[in-house]
Amino acid sequence: AWRAWTRICRRGRVRGCCEPRDRASGAMGILEKIKDIELEMSRTQKNKATEGHLGILKSKLAKLRTELLAPSKSGGGEGDGFEVSKYGHGRVALIGFPSVGKSTLLTQLTGTDSEAAAYEFTTLTCIPGVIHYNDAKIQLLDLPGIIEGASEGKGRGRQVIAVAKSSDLILMVLDATKSEAANSRYAHKEILTRELEAVGLRLNQTPPRVYIKKKHSGGVQVNNTVPGGLTRIDETTVLKVLAEYKIHHCELLIREDIDVDQLIDVLEGNRKYIRCLYVYNKVDALTIEEVDSLSRRADSVCISCYLELGMDQLLRRMWAAMGLVRVYTKKTGSKPDFDEPVVLAEHRGGTSVKDFCDQIHNTMAKNLKYAQVWGTSAKHMGQRVGVKHPLEDEDVVQLVKGDKVDKDELKGRFSVTKKNDPARIADRVKKAKLKT
Repeated sequence: AWRAWTRICRRGRVRGCCEPRDRASGAMGILEKIKDIELEMSRTQKNKATEGHLGILKSKLAKLRTELLAPSKSGGGEGDGFEVSKYGHGRVALIGFPSVGKSTLLTQLTGTDSEAAAYEFTTLTCIPGVIHYNDAKIQLLDLPGIIEGASEGKGRGRQVIAVAKSSDLILMVLDATKSEAANSRYAHKEILTRELEAVGLRLNQTPPRVYIKKKHSGGVQVNNTVPGGLTRIDETTVLKVLAEYKIHHCELLIREDIDVDQLIDVLEGNRKYIRCLYVYNKVDALTIEEVDSLSRRADSVCISCYLELGMDQLLRRMWAAMGLVRVYTKKTGSKPDFDEPVVLAEHRGGTSVKDFCDQIHNTMAKNLKYAQVWGTSAKHMGQRVGVKHPLEDEDVVQLVKGDKVDKDELKGRFSVTKKNDPARIADRVKKAKLKT
């Protein structure tokens, strides 16, 4: 009966019945599945008996969201993104709801004119600016305001979040009058955090210390080195989650007490762990008790763009969160050059002497004999260190090259290897005469 019905549809008697769905309808199907899974998770009680079932539902939800964010195979784009090239020693993105003061904050920190008005969605594109702070250049991006449902593509939310993924730090600008301290039911912080986590961003978290190696046979071997054992997840749930991802042969080593969500993050492999500061604007409309309550929270900064309060504190917190390290150079027999430092960062290659050499020249680390360091990272003034020595902020480094000659540079030239031939002709050893 189904073959006959398909044959009738192909002949054109019933149009639009068995035709393939387009990209939009496919996305709507994924969104419907996501809503169904979220509804089932909300109805399921959380206890030991349902822990494995909830783990399977979370695995399906993570795979559907990854499929929803995947680009179209047909090549058709969903809209123009924000083309902003990276500049400076770091990138900071401003994310928040409309009309919370992002454009005003950009203007006050960088001097770049960004349109600000009393209506929402004043900024429709990405506006960059540069902050000059501590002899470093930090790029600040003013992004359009996002709304609830941005992870599903509402209001160009995907383009905004894509720029946030390429940033080194996120400043989540919040309206202090709509915060938890002001007893507001519409708290922006939880909504924005939920939208960012839905697309794979993990704010103020570290990657789980979990090692996994897939194999072709041997089954699943689960081990852990946690003192006291795993308390937030059991082995049965781990096996069910691995089976949902079709991993039936692997070695899994868990080095910390993780939960189901962290295990799914490891299996997905596309998560971005990034630092975030919660900037509460418009604190001039709150009482002193409410401002004190907000300022004591972790990773929170209270400012007022209208009164220009808290800008210096915000810059100090940004510098500490980004972890930038300034290293000054010094030539032999001369004073250090404090005009333009070499800025390193742990998330941009590293902060060791080798990373410092790579910033100067790509062959400097190979020809390095030793380095002398003055600063907080050295045990004494002018300490001789190697390429693995970690540098700290405002260190002074002097590089000393060795006498080693690069073998690649000797190709096609005269050989410099020593021979055992005597220097004088008289010292040559005469060969014995041939016997006849």
